[in-house]
Amino acid sequence: MVSLQHIEEAYQRMKTVVHKTPLEFSQTFSRLSNNRVYMKLENLQKTGSFKVRGSYNKIMSLSDEEKNRGVIAASAGNHAQGVAYSSNMIGIPCTIVMPKGAPLSKIQATQSYGANVILHGDVFDESLEYARKLQLETGATFVHPFDDPAVIAGQGTIGLELFEQLDDIDAVICPVGGGGLLAGIAIAMKQKKPSVRVYGAESTACASTTAAKQHNQPVMINPLNTIADGIAVKRIGDLTFSYIQKYVDDIVCVEETDISRTMLYLLERNKLLVEGSAACSLAALLYKKIPLEGKNIVAILSGGNVDVTLISRIIERGLVESGRFVTFATVISDKPGQLNKLLRIIADLEANVMSIDHQRMGTNVLPGQAEVRFSLETKNREHINQIQHVLIESGYTIRRLD
Repeated sequence: MVSLQHIEEAYQRMKTVVHKTPLEFSQTFSRLSNNRVYMKLENLQKTGSFKVRGSYNKIMSLSDEEKNRGVIAASAGNHAQGVAYSSNMIGIPCTIVMPKGAPLSKIQATQSYGANVILHGDVFDESLEYARKLQLETGATFVHPFDDPAVIAGQGTIGLELFEQLDDIDAVICPVGGGGLLAGIAIAMKQKKPSVRVYGAESTACASTTAAKQHNQPVMINPLNTIADGIAVKRIGDLTFSYIQKYVDDIVCVEETDISRTMLYLLERNKLLVEGSAACSLAALLYKKIPLEGKNIVAILSGGNVDVTLISRIIERGLVESGRFVTFATVISDKPGQLNKLLRIIADLEANVMSIDHQRMGTNVLPGQAEVRFSLETKNREHINQIQHVLIESGYTIRRLD
């Protein structure tokens, strides 16, 4: 069983290896949620996520003989980098199996830590199966991403740091996928101060922990695509779920739109780039999934490894969802001054034109007409509705394209 003592031993073991990440107070999110909100910035951890804590503690718990045989893991992201970094620090062989379609940036980051990266399979499950096969052939130790006592204890060191950084904690909200992070933090918090409430947050698109609670045991689910890919786990771990049942007060689900809005909030207000999975904890608070007011609340921002090719899409999606960006289409007469007339109305409504496309051919366009598609930077949803209403009142037929 994982105890507070195991977590404390892990904490001493890794003090010189991992960062004691900042705990940042947010005036903005405190005001929005009517609480005192603190953010644990594991997105600033080495390798960009909390995963290095559990993997380092697991590898350090191996015997000398096991270390000589090396370790192996399967991952498409944060776990791969955590295991590779930890292995490099200790100086043991490391093999990571990743899907063929894994982002190049994550492959290169894992290789930069000295790991032997093998690309196998089109999806993670195929990579995992191959990693298990290699483990049997080589005798290497398989480092599980969450369902392992040493990994859970390593992730739980975040809880000990929180007690050092904040005297009075009322509640902690943590993302949950496989459950290692939530289980570890919950054990630490509840065994040191049972009055602290601990919540897990997951996406409605992949609610494996909620499904497990409903069935009173881990079950396999069919997840949808989610922006919180770091916690998109089809089945929570058996060991982690047993600790979650014992120590966690509640599990809540957040919508995809709320996750993307929260990512944008963090980037714009706090200059923090976090993954969708990391944003789940704060989204659960901001969008009233957890009924808390006037409390000292810590949101765990678990990682910040966002592929650069996705950042612009994340920002655009967040802007659309928050009413800060909209695209309209309309048809105007193909005569001098008509486009200028349309743009003058938009300017008078204080919207900023980001792009415009003027086409004289199309299924909706008759001879003597032109279709105009224009993207606008707007203030909020009310502003969008005002623009659409004024344009319709001015005689334009408007279509929204987002």
